[in-house]
Amino acid sequence: MKATVTWLKNEVINFGATTETGNKVIMDSAQQLGAKPMELILMGLGGCASYDVVSILQKSRQNVADVQCELTANRADSIPAVFTDIHLHFIVKGTDIKEAQVRKAVELSAEKYCSASRMLENGGVKITHDYQIIEV
Repeated sequence: MKATVTWLKNEVINFGATTETGNKVIMDSAQQLGAKPMELILMGLGGCASYDVVSILQKSRQNVADVQCELTANRADSIPAVFTDIHLHFIVKGTDIKEAQVRKAVELSAEKYCSASRMLENGGVKITHDYQIIEV
């Protein structure tokens, strides 16, 4: 896996990032043009975990219409201001969704499949999860 980060050299300090597959992201500490780098880490965790949850629910033949992951994080007060704890709240919408299947999907993502979660936890971040099911 490769990426390139390039300083955009304008009035604020921001960067353009390009993945080896050609996807692009703007990073900006002042949030005028893009997300802060730490926000991208948080979004990456949410994307990684959400991918797992949706995939596992689909494989267990749950009639899922939508999944959202709301993330809340706290950071250390001192530099480096690393994440100290992150909470993931999954909102699963669908028809006749079995609570046991959602619980299992969230647990499997957290404990086995989500690389971002495992990496952050190994770095000392406390990660918690919960979920809510909404019948549609």
